[in-house]
This record gives sequence, structure tokens and C-alpha cells, in this order.
Amino acid sequence: MKRRLTLIAALLIAGSSAYAATPPANADHKLPPGIAWQQGDVTAAFAQARATGKPLFLYWGAVWCPPCNQVKATIFNQQAFIDRTRQFIPVYLDGDQPGAQKLGAQYKVRGYPTMILFKPDGTEITRLPGEVDFERYLNTLEMALGNARPVKQTLAAALKGSKLGSDDWKLLADYSWDTDQAQLIAEDKLPATLLKLAQSVPASEGPTAARLQLKALAAAANAEKAPPIDKAAALLALNKVLADPKQSRANFDVLVNYAGEIIELLTASGTPEQATLLASWNKSLQSLAGDASLSANDKLGAVTAQVALARLLSPKGNLPEPLLSEVKKRVAQADAGTTNGYERQAVINTAAYTLSSAGLLDDSDKLLNAELKRSHSPYYFMLSLASNAKKRGDKATAVDWYEKAYNASEGPATRLQWGVSYVSGLVELAPQDEVRIEKAATSILTEVAGTKNAFYERNRRSLEKLVGKIHAWNKDQAHQASVKRVLTQLEGICGKLPGKDPQKAVCHGLLKPAKA
Repeated sequence: MKRRLTLIAALLIAGSSAYAATPPANADHKLPPGIAWQQGDVTAAFAQARATGKPLFLYWGAVWCPPCNQVKATIFNQQAFIDRTRQFIPVYLDGDQPGAQKLGAQYKVRGYPTMILFKPDGTEITRLPGEVDFERYLNTLEMALGNARPVKQTLAAALKGSKLGSDDWKLLADYSWDTDQAQLIAEDKLPATLLKLAQSVPASEGPTAARLQLKALAAAANAEKAPPIDKAAALLALNKVLADPKQSRANFDVLVNYAGEIIELLTASGTPEQATLLASWNKSLQSLAGDASLSANDKLGAVTAQVALARLLSPKGNLPEPLLSEVKKRVAQADAGTTNGYERQAVINTAAYTLSSAGLLDDSDKLLNAELKRSHSPYYFMLSLASNAKKRGDKATAVDWYEKAYNASEGPATRLQWGVSYVSGLVELAPQDEVRIEKAATSILTEVAGTKNAFYERNRRSLEKLVGKIHAWNKDQAHQASVKRVLTQLEGICGKLPGKDPQKAVCHGLLKPAKA
């Protein structure tokens, strides 16, 4: 599926926090205190789980990741969650830790954050949703802890028409389908599967059926090929949710993150049906934007969605002045009211994206530049500054920000990802600068050569993108000598890998397009 509407903005309910603007770092990674995390050694943690008979909770994240920081600020710091951690072995696996990407491939985790509950024997129970509020998250966790049957088996039973309990249906509705990685169902079959589940839920489970229906629509809207949908029935169900404040609040994550996509899926531009749906959706979003029970990031996400709906009517033009004023006001409130350093990483990300989407690029830049001095991972926001410069058509400034972000980034997986973003920016915005492009690609590969397990999971995907960009840049054979030097460097890295190392085949696979 495509990235969610607010890019990397997780949606979780905020709780009280005593942290300063910049959160304290523990020995290796920035994590709130109070939880006895096992860090990095998943094998030892599973051994402990088997010895104690406790489930294992795996959290896969990154220091810079906005939704990861939101989880830290609004779930991991809640006493109710901290108390529950005594029931399982909590493991924190940071994507930049040694061997993390290899473990990521083993446990099929890619997107940050991914949270999985395992049985002591390593059987996966469920993947927990990082975009819901704390109450829903905790309820899902408790149901999973009390459920002896993995969600994979529950799904199989549901699809066969077997009778399920209320908690079974809720676990399916609140499963983290966005981070499933085809563990339960192939991605191309997800929309149809969710639609079938929604139609199979007993009438007594109305709210659960509505949530599955919304998630099915979101999946369909982001699929390369959407399955057949009864649009009239879908609109009827959707309008019932939008007309019910309680239902809208319960499903705010879907309504906020997929507003524009679902409307485009179900209605045609300029039709009365679309106008009616836009009005209902905007009314719901306005209510959510002022809902005191939601976190600053959640409320701001509702404003982001309002901008997205306005863009359906005005893709490139100026938005209505009242909406622009509302955006500025809500962003200012979120900025001033968010002092938790973890939460700010999410809030400022959403705020800057909202301003940029509304066409308020100068306001977005001002907010981002100020945050560079406060954030524990300022290199993340440098990419947003690059994006803003690109929107203005200021190619030189955009490329400079991509370079600054790469130079400031930390951690092997992160540096690889940021380096590839830099090369991608150069190829798109300054393709004539052969020296700079080759230098950047060479720098990335030099670091890869010194990185253990550099060809797994997110690293592998970053390297695939790097090679793809280099070939696209050279499609007219105008940079043949430069590309040959880069690929020769990569070939040298492949050659030094042990013959039985699975990474060797992956590395050589990256070279096949060149030889072809």
C-alpha cells in the first residue's frame, strides 16, 4: 500500500508526559524509562520467553522515525502499558543496531514502527496497530495476550465461515494490516479479503464490521488494481460512520489517513455524490480536529486531511483563506503545546507537511528550521526542507538539503537510506553534475563495504533503488564511464562476501541489469 496520508505520522492518543523538549537518551537508544527492554539480541530474548513461559513483544523502530517517537510518547510512557510489560518479554530492535536488518528479514518487519506479539515458542500471535489511540491499542494488546489462537488461524477460520467470537473479529479489525508484509494475506488480495471479512461479521458486531469495511476501502484505494466494489453500499456504510460522532471518533485513524483516496475511489470528480461526501467528511474532520481526547498529532492529522480534501477540488491552486487560517492556527497550537521531545518528532513532521500541502512553504520552512535546533534527529527534517525547495523549483537548494541530510544522518541503515535519497535528488534535479553523483554513490558504497549484513531488508531495498537510479540516469549511455566505476565498486564488494553467504547472491543480483 501507499504511504499513509500524513506520510510518517502515527495516530495515537496522548498521555501526560514529564519529559523535556529533548528526551533523554539511555545507553544506546532514545527510549522512555520504566520498561525492562531487551535490546537487539532477539535470540536470547526468545530463550528467556521459553524459559519463563511468557510471550515476547517485539518493537521494531528507528530513532528518527516520527510514528516511532509518537508511540514512545503516547504508549510506552503510559503506566497501564508499562504494567502490562510484566506479562511479556519486551524487545526493542532498532533498525540501525548491528544485525538488525538481517533480523528484520527473518521476522518480516520493514516499516517503522512494527510491533508484534509472539508466543514463547516464536509463533506470531498478532501485529499491533501503531496508528490507533492508546485505549484501543491497550484493548488489542490485552485481547491478544488472552487469545490462545494466532490471528493467522483466526483469519483462516473466518474465511472458511467458521463461527468466531467478538474478540476474534475485533483482533482481525485492529490487526496492523499496514505492516503485515504478506504474513496473513498477499498484498494484492488484501482489499478483497477485508471486504469479505466485513461482509461476514455478524450483525451484532456492527462497529467491527464498519471498521473492517473502512479498512477494506482504504486498502482498495491504495491498491494497484482495486477489486470490484459495491460503491452504493460502501457509500451508505461510510456515511453512517461519518454521521455518527462516536463511530467517527472510533475510526479516526482511517478517516484521517485515507480521506482523499477513499473519496476518489467511491465518487467521480464534480458529481453531486462527491460534493455530499466531501461535506460530510469535512464536518467529521472539523470535529476531530477539536476533539480534546485526541493527541496533538491526531488533531493536526485531521487538519491535514481537510487540506487533502480541499486539494481534490483545487489540485494546484490556492486554497480558501479560511482553511489556510485554520491550518496556521492549528499548527501554532500544536507547536506551542507539544513539549515532549518524542512527540515533537511526529507533530512537527505532520505540521510541516500540512503547511506544505496547503501551499504555505515559507511557514513550513520556518517551522522546520527552528526544529533543527531542537530535534534529536534533525536530519529527518532536512529531507522535508529539500522537498519544499523542490516544490518551489529551487533545485540547487533542494540538492544541498539532501546532501546536508545525508551528511548529518546517523546509523548504517539510516545513512544508506538517506544517501540514496541524496543520489535520487541529484539524478532528478542535477543530472548534469556527474562528478557529484558519482562521488555520492561511491561514498554510499564505501560505507556499505564496511557494514555487516548490508544486503538485508531495508538495506537491500535501498541498494536496489540506488542501482535503479544509476541505471535510469545512464539510460542514454551519457554517463557510461561513471556508472561503470560505481558498479565495479559494487562488484568488488560482492566478491569479498563469503561464497555461502546469502548476501552474495543478493549483491550479484544488483549487478544483473548492468550485465544484461
